Amino acid sequence: MTVPMTGALEKPVLSEAEFIAGFHAIGEERYHHKHPFHLLMHEGQLTRGQLQAWALNRYFYQSRIPIKDAAILARSEDPAFRRAWRKRILDHDGDGSKPNGILPATRFAVQAYVELVSRRSHLEAVASSLTELFSHKLIALRLDRMRQHYPWLSSGLDYFTSRLTQAPEDAEFALAWVVNHAHKREEQNKAHAALRAKCDILWAQLDALYFAYVNPGWPPPGAFQPAKDTR
Repeated sequence: MTVPMTGALEKPVLSEAEFIAGFHAIGEERYHHKHPFHLLMHEGQLTRGQLQAWALNRYFYQSRIPIKDAAILARSEDPAFRRAWRKRILDHDGDGSKPNGILPATRFAVQAYVELVSRRSHLEAVASSLTELFSHKLIALRLDRMRQHYPWLSSGLDYFTSRLTQAPEDAEFALAWVVNHAHKREEQNKAHAALRAKCDILWAQLDALYFAYVNPGWPPPGAFQPAKDTR
């Protein structure tokens, strides 16, 4: 059997199984489930103020998700793709209220995500969403540990509960689409790189939270200032 080539100097096209395995390897290595801030959260070691800071900055990230999905939607000329993708906007859109006290680093990282899906190819934009392949386990763990360690938050977890079913559905569609539209090794490499970039963006947001509210604990001017020693 002849291995398909996309150019004289280009590596062979990955098989579908190899291509998909590459996404999972990136998730295991780079997804933010291993970040020290998340580990502290899951161990019940965050103060009330630190968790409030996470919730505030997480809200800003979530408020941008419909914008990035709208950008991806606008780039497609395929009605079937648009019909499938528009549910993400309905899943994520909030009430439009303006958040306050967001970390500058969070704003920078989230804007980088919006620019990624706006400026790179449509394939890369869709591939960047494939962190949803790994989010189910993290969300399930988050819900369990928050109910265990932070019972005062139990009534505010509806969004994450809904994502337990929404995220796998969205990831299944996006992965199939990327596999069907990455025909060259160069395209496959760019899809993998887009997912790495998205993981870096998620990690950077937690870096900012850890620096501002855990160690050394230096929130910048204008950022949320939690009460001292609260749990």
